Order: sequence, then structure tokens, then C-alpha cells
Amino acid sequence: MAQINPSILSADFARLAEEAKAVEGADWLHVDVMDNHFVPNLTLGVPIVEALSKATDTPLDCHLMIEDADRWAPQYVEAGAGSVTFHAEAAAAPVRLAREIRAKGARASMALKPATPIEPYEDLLPELDMLLIMTVEPGFGGQAFLDIMLPKIRRTRELISKHGLELWLQVDGGVSATTIERCAEAGADVFVAGSAVYGAADPAAAVRDLRALADVATAAAPWACDH
Repeated sequence: MAQINPSILSADFARLAEEAKAVEGADWLHVDVMDNHFVPNLTLGVPIVEALSKATDTPLDCHLMIEDADRWAPQYVEAGAGSVTFHAEAAAAPVRLAREIRAKGARASMALKPATPIEPYEDLLPELDMLLIMTVEPGFGGQAFLDIMLPKIRRTRELISKHGLELWLQVDGGVSATTIERCAEAGADVFVAGSAVYGAADPAAAVRDLRALADVATAAAPWACDH
């Protein structure tokens, strides 16, 4: 079954605890951490993640768009994140970092910007629990989905299948009712949705609707039929 991770980047920051409860049927709550260096935006950090983890039973999926990920990522596990994603472009020692995140008890994930190819990281995939393909340039919510990322999603799914890995493949950026089926058909099984969820009149219903669309597309996808 597809996993839907609402992004609180599109939520009301003054009401984060309430906004988390509004999507309690979601699989994870996606938390975008930005430092105004790796990306040109500044959001929230360890104290907010710590507070949010106490305010919701939905596990936190922290996406770190920050420099010096090797130093900071483990702190987000300690703050309560169940999954921590660091960017390949910001990690000096990605294997060591993934192992440290796992050792602290969280799922380890690595993200790739749109221009970063997957192929150089093929040998690292067994060290990860999830790989995130950015389908917009990281930094801001509400951007239009980049269709040119679909072949990259397909190639990544092929590599996962080639090595027989139980690796989740996440997409983030412009995911909505009009794009999620294409992502699922290409090979994604975890979907970050911001404005498509929090911009809806009923965020919980939006989560259910997105999951249903993704499940139907996945059932008909060649990559899923091969399993």
C-alpha cells in the first residue's frame, strides 16, 4: 500500500499540534528542516521536532535540507524523528551517517536534488531504508511537479529491484491528485504532499484520496507486477 506523508511546510506553523491531528490517518508526518544555506529558506529545527513528536502519535519523517548533515542528522533522531533524510549533496560520509542514524533507532534515508543522478549511489542503496527523489528544487512548497524526474524514478526502482532491496522510494515536490499516479506508475511508493493535503477542505480525506489513487496506479504498474 502506498504511504502518504503530509508536509507540514504547508501547514499553519502557529497551530502545528492541531495540524498534525488533522492528518492522523497519514502514514508519516513530513517535516522539512531548512537552514537558509543548503536551500534559500529557513524553517524549523530540533526544538520544534522534539515538541511535535510529543504532540502527535504519527511518526515524524524529517527531511534535512541543511549543510553539514553528518553533524546534525543524529540530533533529529534524538529529538524523536522515526525517519531522517539527509541530502547526498550535503553529506561528507553518507554510509557512516546512514549507519549512525540506524544505530540510534531511526530509518535512514538519502535525498537527491533533481540534477543529482542516482547511478553513482547504487552501491550505497543497501545502507538505506528509503531514497528520496526530489521532484522540485528543494527549498519552497507549492512548486510545480517536474515531469522530467519520472525517468529517474524508474531507473531508481530498477536498481532497487536489481539488488532485491526492501527500500522505500519517496517522491517530494508537486505531488497532487494530478501527479501522484504518474509517480506511482514510475516506481515511487512513498509520497510527500503539502498543499494537496493542507490546502484541502478536509486534509484527512485528501490523504485517503491520494493513497487510493496511488494504490490503483501501483497495482497496474509493471514494476509492481514483477514482485
